Amino acid sequence: MYKIIKKLALGLDRLLEVFALTTLSVMVIIVTVQVFTRTIGNFVYFWSEEVTLLLLVWTAFLGIAIGFREKLHLSMDSVTRRIPQSMQKIVSKVITITVFIFGLYLVIYGWQYTELMHANTLAATGLPRSIQYVIVPITGVLVCIYSFLQIVGIDTRRHPESDDEEEVS
Repeated sequence: MYKIIKKLALGLDRLLEVFALTTLSVMVIIVTVQVFTRTIGNFVYFWSEEVTLLLLVWTAFLGIAIGFREKLHLSMDSVTRRIPQSMQKIVSKVITITVFIFGLYLVIYGWQYTELMHANTLAATGLPRSIQYVIVPITGVLVCIYSFLQIVGIDTRRHPESDDEEEVS
């Protein structure tokens, strides 16, 4: 069962990373074209800034989920390294449970806000404004998945050796 769950999690990881890299690439292309057309032709596509902002928000929130997967969230290593090893494991579990609760918060309140904003539209594209905010509950679901996997001991980090770095004296 462990191998199946880990394989599914790694598949989700690949999908998430490809999507994040695609949104980042599209954002760079749009901004490059926008700068070129503004400089050379004194022309700007009416939708370019809005779509770029939308992609930036989505990329940033996907980065949050990837950061939690890699355990790159802020922590107080200077404090936790000074407590006994057995306590460090307990503190790590408490942190992971707290991250899971934060993910639930993003799901619940992010979804409520997304529903609230659905009636509004974006000015340039006419898309529902909820498209800008739906990434919040999606990120919450991903954070919950990754923290749950960490709680049960399934490590999906791409670079687990970053946790084992030795301190330089």
